Amino acid sequence: MLTIYDEISIQETVLEVSEWKELKNRHEQVLSEILAPYLHNRSRQIKNPVLDFLFEYYPFRTSHLKRWSPGLGVKLAVTNKACLPEISELKLKNGLAYLDIAQFPQKRAKSILWIFELLKESALKKPLFGCFGMHEWAMVYRAGEVRHQQIPMRLTNQEISDFVESRPLVCTHYDAFRFFTDKARPMNRNQLNRKSFRDMEQPGCIHTNMDLYKWAYKLYPWISGELIREAFLNAVEARKIDMQASPYDAAAFGLEPIKIETENGRKIYMEKQMEIFRQSMPIRSKLIKAYERLKLILTQVIDK
Repeated sequence: MLTIYDEISIQETVLEVSEWKELKNRHEQVLSEILAPYLHNRSRQIKNPVLDFLFEYYPFRTSHLKRWSPGLGVKLAVTNKACLPEISELKLKNGLAYLDIAQFPQKRAKSILWIFELLKESALKKPLFGCFGMHEWAMVYRAGEVRHQQIPMRLTNQEISDFVESRPLVCTHYDAFRFFTDKARPMNRNQLNRKSFRDMEQPGCIHTNMDLYKWAYKLYPWISGELIREAFLNAVEARKIDMQASPYDAAAFGLEPIKIETENGRKIYMEKQMEIFRQSMPIRSKLIKAYERLKLILTQVIDK
C-alpha cells in the first residue's frame, strides 16, 4: 500500500445521509430489475446470450456490480454505519465515511496509467463504422465447433462461408480478432496482436465501447457506482447488437436478427453502431476524468 497518499490532498464532496442513500438505493433498484430475473433464470440453467457473455467475458461479480460506491473524493455523512456500502476500503472518521486512498494497491499503478492513455488516445481517433459486426461471423467461419452451441444458426455453414468470403474483414479490436477461426484470421485487413492493441483501438467499434464497462469496473471501488452502472448498461445494449448482427438465431431471446448479409441489414447495423458510439462518448469522457484524477495522485506519489 502507498501510505504517502495521506499526504496528498484530494478535492472532496460531502453528501448528506439522505443524498447518498438515495443514490445507493437508485443504483440497487436499477440493477436489480436486470439482475434479479437473470440470476433466477441462471440458477435454473436458463441461458441468456447477452448477460451470460458479459459476466463470463468480464470477470466482475454481480454482487460487486450491485454494490454502490461513492467513488474517490466523496465523503458520506454517517449516522448508522450499518447502512454503509460493504466496501473494505471505506474509512470512517469524525462521522464521515470515505474511500481511503492509502489502501490503493501499488501494483495497480502501472495499469491505471496504461488504461488512462488508452482511453484518451482512442477518444481522439476518428470512429470507423464499416465492419458491419462481421467479427461474430469470422468466429464461426469454417469452424468445426461454434462457441454458442445453445443458440441455433439462422444460416447454413455454406451460406455463412459464402458471405464471409464475399466481403472484407476489417476488425480493429484485438480481443475480438483473437477469437476468429484459424481460417478467418488471415482474411482480416489488420493482423492484430496484443502489442498493437492500443494503437488500433478506435471509438466506433462496438467491442471497444462495450469494453468501457471493463475499464470502469477495473477502477472499482475508486470510481462511482453510477459510472460503472452506466458503462454496464451501455455494454448490455452493445452486446444485444452483437448478437442480432451475428449468424446466430437469437430471436427466442427477444433479439430479432439484423441481417447484415443484406444491404438493408448493413444500413440498420451501421445506424445502431453509430448510436452506440454517440452514447458511449460521454461515458468515455467521464472515465477519462476518473482515471485522470487517480493518475494525478499516482504521479505525485511517483514524483515523491
